[in-house]
Amino acid sequence: MFILANLFPKIPLGPWVDSGIDWLTAHLSGLFDAIQKGGNAVMDTMTGALSAIPVWLFIIGITIFAILMFGKKWGVPFFTFIGLIIVENQGLWSDLMSTFTLVIISSLISVIIGVPLGIWMAKNETVNKIIQPILDFMQTMPAFVYLIPAVAFFGIGVVPGVFASVIFALPPTVRMSNLGIRQVPTDLVEAADSFGSTGKQKLFKVELPLAQGTIFSGINQTLMLALSMVVIASMIGAPGLGRGVLSAVQNADIGKGFVNGFSLVVLAIIIDRFTQKLNRTPADKSTPSKHHWKGWTALAVAVAMIGGGVVTSLTSASSQKESVKLVYVQWDSEVASSNVLAQAMRQHGYQVDLTPLDNSIMWQSIANGQADASVSAWLPNTHKAQYKKYKNDIDLLGPNLKGATTGLVVPKYMNVDSIADLKSEAGKKVTAIEPGAGVTKGAEKAIKDYGLNSQGWQVTPSSSGAMAVALGKAIKAKQDIVVTGWEPHWMFQKYDLKYLKDPKKSFGGAETINTMTRKDLKQDKPDAYKVLKKFKWTKEDMGKVMLDIQNGKSAKQAANTWIKNNQSKVDSWFK
Repeated sequence: MFILANLFPKIPLGPWVDSGIDWLTAHLSGLFDAIQKGGNAVMDTMTGALSAIPVWLFIIGITIFAILMFGKKWGVPFFTFIGLIIVENQGLWSDLMSTFTLVIISSLISVIIGVPLGIWMAKNETVNKIIQPILDFMQTMPAFVYLIPAVAFFGIGVVPGVFASVIFALPPTVRMSNLGIRQVPTDLVEAADSFGSTGKQKLFKVELPLAQGTIFSGINQTLMLALSMVVIASMIGAPGLGRGVLSAVQNADIGKGFVNGFSLVVLAIIIDRFTQKLNRTPADKSTPSKHHWKGWTALAVAVAMIGGGVVTSLTSASSQKESVKLVYVQWDSEVASSNVLAQAMRQHGYQVDLTPLDNSIMWQSIANGQADASVSAWLPNTHKAQYKKYKNDIDLLGPNLKGATTGLVVPKYMNVDSIADLKSEAGKKVTAIEPGAGVTKGAEKAIKDYGLNSQGWQVTPSSSGAMAVALGKAIKAKQDIVVTGWEPHWMFQKYDLKYLKDPKKSFGGAETINTMTRKDLKQDKPDAYKVLKKFKWTKEDMGKVMLDIQNGKSAKQAANTWIKNNQSKVDSWFK
């Protein structure tokens, strides 16, 4: 079989898919833009409406709903109340509302598509045979793959997150709807036919009521799968709790990961228990309810929550000058610079939307106008490939920090001073950060340039947080370790480190961190453009912010502390 396979040329599946995506993007760009704008409007409105409800009123209202639904079973109401209180206590309420919006919208779309499609499959065997392998493909394809066309079609934000979530979460609803209709007893269907029922009457009066339990099970699974996509969707800018989890993973922050993960668990359990309770059997529905007061109580609570949201919306005045969308790659240095600029702009009246993204998506989002600016462009080496690809579609405003460096870094106690001196240290392994990062590519180039690959050396990608944890663990045990490093970075202030000399210039020379904006920002938002143009600081400034974050402060707290201590410098950006 292998011999036969080698007789034929390689099938260009990858290029075919790329060509198809490019064709769709070029010819249906208007449709995708309309979907994105409409989707953003709907989801922003929903998130805004949920966030406008006072937190205490929202928590009490949901708890009352749980009491009305579960009666004397106090477990769910108690968990709902305590769980939501903890989420609010951890400062994650707005993220919870964003996540709830993403899950509800993606699940609703999945149900609208999935239930009719499942019924059609049950009624038509040809359709069933065609759709089944497509569902298999959707369920087994790694979820990360869906992010690629999502970004190509819709850019960054919640809309591509919903797109990817729908693809991943749709199959259970389709399959269970198909199964539920097929499991309706044949004799009942024949009885309906014998009484002269039309197809519509038979479907809505017999089949759907009997299949309801199975269909609701599929909907419940779809809700859970949509929740599981929250973290993955955050990689392309979807807001919510997923961002916190992703940030914790990238920075190896166990506490932050647990808190955001716990909040997701609270939301998942509440949604799961409520949807299960809504799944009433036909027998339950036929029994008249003796508790009319429950319906009136639920209505009163709903009206109170809506009223509270309306009052909050009307009484909250906005004094922001402009709305600015900043994006950044989640490296320690860029977390520091982006949060300092964002907090400074907020203090001066700007509304700032700060979104962490993958490195390549960050550049793409600015080039296609999905984001306004970034202060995270490392040039001329680290982001060389991205700059070459997008330089005609962005405005480069120049350096905001000079003297940045990248290279291979080791503890000072190691008896090696140059990349050329490496023999068998650290198990012949370079601990790197993310696979797509420029410094990781530089490490791979260095391994080849110095002939270390022939000696068994390998570059092991991880994340910036995992690399820092591995470095700290090795230093504590006085073990050898070689990592990809860059400065400014807090690890140079915390540990005694040194760069390995790079005589072959595999990593290039000194770097600058630059500010870049979308092409038309100067015309659209001239005041914000001037601020971005004037934003400049030093390695020492950035190092202080990074060290504060490393020592336990949140990025916002560290940024506010630095701004307070350097108010004159900050004010100069806005003159």
